[in-house]
Amino acid sequence: MQITLVCATAPRAAIEQVLTLPEGTTVDDAMATGALPGLDRNRFTPGVWGRAVEGGHVLKDGDRLEWCRALTVDPKVARRERFQQQGARGTGLFARRREGGKQGY
Repeated sequence: MQITLVCATAPRAAIEQVLTLPEGTTVDDAMATGALPGLDRNRFTPGVWGRAVEGGHVLKDGDRLEWCRALTVDPKVARRERFQQQGARGTGLFARRREGGKQGY
């Protein structure tokens, strides 16, 4: 069985490995097998195809195992700050509106 191990070590920087493992391999086994040098596994949360999983989760052929870093900024807060930087409602996203269109998004 082949899986893809992906780890985002920094923003916009990812390491990708293809691992060949026996059937019935768990997430913990795969993370130990595909250990990336110099990385602390305790800093990352395992996920399969973008969904967080426990260490005992059994992998299937073709799975994408991801080591996910913790978020540094809440996405809602980041969006709110970007919106405030745009200025008044007559600029940025709201500068142009279709004829007869509703105000807002």
